[in-house]
Amino acid sequence: MKTNTTATPLVFLADGGEMGELTRQYNWAHTSLGPMDEWPASLQITVRNLLHSAFPMFLWWGPQLICFYNDAYRPSLGNNGKHPHMLGKPAKAVWPEIWDFIGPLIEQVMTTAQSVWYENQVVPIYRNGRLEEVYWTFSYSPAFDQTGQVQGVLVTCFETTPQVDLVHQLQWSEQRFQTLVRQASIAIIVLTGEEMRVTIVNQAYARLIDRPVEALQGQCLFDIIPEAEEPFRTILKEVRQTGEPVFLYDQPYWVHVDGGKKEGFLNLVYQPFTELDGSITGVMVLCQDVTQQVLNRRAVVESELRFRTLIEQAPVATCLFVGRNLVIEIANEAMITFFGQGRSILNQPIRDVLINTDADVAAISLLDRVFATAEAYVATGVPASLTINGTPGTYYFDLSLKPLRNAAGEVYAVLETAVDVTQQEVARRALKESESRLQSIIDLAELGSYRIDVATQRITKSPRVAELYGLPELTDVATSMNAIQESERKWISQVLNDALKPDSNGFYQVEYTVTHATTGRQRILRTNGQVKWDAFKQPVRIDGTVLDITAQRELQQELERQVQQRTDELWASQQATERANQGLAEANRDLTRSNENLQQFAFIASHDLQEPLRKIQQFGDLLSTQYGGQLGEGADHLHRMQLAASRMSILIRDLLAYSRISTQQDTTLPVSLTRVVQTAVADLDLLIEETGATLQIDALPTIIGDASQLGQLFQNLLSNALKFRQANRAPHVQIRCQVVPASSLPTLLQPTRQTPAYYLIEVADNGIGFDEKYTQRIFQVFQRLHGKHKFAGTGIGLAICEKVVANHGGVIWAQSQLGQGATFRIYFPNQ
Repeated sequence: MKTNTTATPLVFLADGGEMGELTRQYNWAHTSLGPMDEWPASLQITVRNLLHSAFPMFLWWGPQLICFYNDAYRPSLGNNGKHPHMLGKPAKAVWPEIWDFIGPLIEQVMTTAQSVWYENQVVPIYRNGRLEEVYWTFSYSPAFDQTGQVQGVLVTCFETTPQVDLVHQLQWSEQRFQTLVRQASIAIIVLTGEEMRVTIVNQAYARLIDRPVEALQGQCLFDIIPEAEEPFRTILKEVRQTGEPVFLYDQPYWVHVDGGKKEGFLNLVYQPFTELDGSITGVMVLCQDVTQQVLNRRAVVESELRFRTLIEQAPVATCLFVGRNLVIEIANEAMITFFGQGRSILNQPIRDVLINTDADVAAISLLDRVFATAEAYVATGVPASLTINGTPGTYYFDLSLKPLRNAAGEVYAVLETAVDVTQQEVARRALKESESRLQSIIDLAELGSYRIDVATQRITKSPRVAELYGLPELTDVATSMNAIQESERKWISQVLNDALKPDSNGFYQVEYTVTHATTGRQRILRTNGQVKWDAFKQPVRIDGTVLDITAQRELQQELERQVQQRTDELWASQQATERANQGLAEANRDLTRSNENLQQFAFIASHDLQEPLRKIQQFGDLLSTQYGGQLGEGADHLHRMQLAASRMSILIRDLLAYSRISTQQDTTLPVSLTRVVQTAVADLDLLIEETGATLQIDALPTIIGDASQLGQLFQNLLSNALKFRQANRAPHVQIRCQVVPASSLPTLLQPTRQTPAYYLIEVADNGIGFDEKYTQRIFQVFQRLHGKHKFAGTGIGLAICEKVVANHGGVIWAQSQLGQGATFRIYFPNQ
C-alpha cells in the first residue's frame, strides 16, 4: 500500500549534488524499497538531509540495509572501488570485507536503538583498486520511521588516516630519536627547565662522567655533578634565553669519580631544545671527548718546539721548507748566513728569496722534485756562489734534502742540511788535480806502475802493466816472474834480493823481456823499483814503474838499418835528380809555348775574329738604312743576320774573358771585396734602377787576389740576380759573409787551397731559381737553362765565376728551387 509523502522525489532531491542526481536517476523499482514515490516520508527526509550535508554520511535502510551516501562521503571511496555501484545495494553485498566488524554494530544499533561512537578506528575499505587500511572516526545512529520504529542506521564519519599516520610518524620519529640518542657515540644530554633537569641522556654521556644512566634520568644535573656548574650553568642559561647555539672547542672539564678526579677536554655544542609550538624548554648538549686529540696536538706542538730548537741549535746549516710553496719556516743562523739576506727570509717562499739566477732556478727545481716525488736527495761537494761574512766566492757543501711526511703519509715539508766542506773540497780537488797531473805525466810517458807487498808476496799492477803481462792486476810475484824470459829470471831475482838487503839503498833498474800470457807476444820492459822500509829497517813494500821500450829498441835497430839504406839510396837519388831537372826544364819550355799559343789565340779572338763580325754589322746597317724599304721580307733576314753577328761578338768576347782568366792572373795583392762589390754595383746602376732592385750587403773581408777577376765574379753574380728575376716582384739581393771552419764545408766541395778556415760569402736573390738537379751543370761553359729569346746570355758567365774562385784557392756552389730564388755560396781561404 502507498504511504503518504511530504514531497515529490524531484523536490527532496533538489540541489543534492552529484549523488542527488545519481539517486534520482537510480531504478529503485528493482529494489526492496520500490519506486521513490512510494517511499515513506521518514526515508525521504533522511535521504534529503544526508544528500544536503557537507559532512560525510551514508545510510543503510530497510531489512536489506539498502545503501545511500552523499557527495562529502564520496572521496573516501577513492577510485576504482565501490562508487557508484554501492548505491541501492544491500550493505552485506557492498561491505563483505568488513562485515564481521560492522554487521554486529548495525544489528546492535537497530536492536537497541542506541548510537555507537568510534575514534581512529581501523576499518579497511576496498578503493583505488586495492584493499586499504583506513582510520575513521564515526558514529552509528538509529534511523526512525514515522512510527518511531528503527528502520535503518545513519552513519556519520570522517577519515582520520592522515592524522593517524602523522601521529604514527611522530611516534616513530620519537622512537628513532631516542634510539639514535641511546646508540650515538657522541655524548648527548637534554636539560629542561630552570633546574636543568635531565630529560634525555645516553650511555655515552653517562660514561663520560662515570655515572649510570639511571642515576641521571630525571635528576637535576648539577645536583649530581656540582663541580661542573661553573662555567656550564651560565652557558645553558644564555642558550635558553637567546635561542642561539653555543660552540666550545677543546673545553677543559673535570668531575669527581670514586673519590678521585676525572678530567679532560670536550668539544661542546649547546643547542636550544624547541617544542612543536616553537617554545624553548631546554638545552640539548652534544659532548665529544677530544682529550686524546688535545693531548696529541700538545705533544705535536711540544715535538715541533723541540724540532725547531734542534734545528736552530744544529751545528750544521739547517732549513725547513713547508708546503707546496716551500715556505722557509725554520732556519738556523748558519743557514741564514748562507742566504746572505738576514732573518727576512723567514716565512717567505723560497721563490721570493732566491733571485732567479740559473743556479737559483736549479735549486728551486730540485726542492720541487723532492717535495713532489718524496725521494730524498744527497750530494757531496756541491758548489755555490755565495757571499759569506762579506767574502764572495765559490763554496762547497755536502747537501741533504729529505722529504718529511705527516700522519697521513703525505709530504708536507723538505728538510735541508748543508755542511760547509769548502776547505776539504778545495784540498780534495787540489789533490785530485795533482794526481791527475801525475797520472797525465805517467800516461804521457807511457809508464805503468806496480806495488809488491813483501810480506804476502802479492803484486798489484796498474792496468797498463797488467796488459803488458797479460795477467790480472793482482797476482803473486812468482806468477808474474814466470812471464819473464827464462834466461833472465835468475838475475832479475838477484836484483830484487839485493835491493831488499838492509845495507842497500833499495833502488834498482832492470831491462828484461816478458811474454804476454795470452797472445805470446814478447815485449822489452825497463823497470825501476824503490823499497820502502818500516821503523825497524825491515822492507815493507816495493813501489815501481814499468816502461815498454820495445819500440825504442826496434826503432834503434831500424835506424841502424836505414842509415845504411839511406847511404845507398843517396847516390841513386842524386842521379835521379839530375834526370828530373832535365825533364822539368823541358816541361817549362812546353808550358811557355802553351801560354804563348793561348795569348796568340786571345789576340786572334780579339782582333781577327771580331773584325769580320764588325764588317757584317756595318754593311748590315748600310743595307738597312739605304735599301730597307726595298728589301721586303729580306729586311727580316737582314735583322736576324745582324742579331746573330751581335751574339757571335758577345760570345767571342766572353770566350776571350774566360781564356784570359785561365792565362792571366795576379793573385798576390790584397783586394778589398767591399770595394770590388761597390764597383760592380756602380756598373749595374742603370739596370738596378730599371728593375727597382734593392741590395743588402754585409761588410766583406780583404783577401789576396786579382781585383779584375774578382770584379768579374761579383758582376756576373749580381747581373744574373737582376736578369733572372720574377715578373711580378722587384729583385732583392743579399750579400752575406761569415768565417767558417774547414770541417763545416760539404764533403763534395774541395777547395783548390786547404786552410783551417774559410770566408763564406753568400749571394742570395728572390728570382726564378732553378731545379737543383742542374747545380753542377750551370758552372760548365755554354750551359743554359733558359732559351736565348727569354733571357739573353752565352752560358759562360758562371763558368767564369767558377774559374775565378778556383784561381783564388776557393770553391763555389749553388742552392735553389724553382720559384724560390737562388743562393750562390763562395768559400775563399781565410789566410
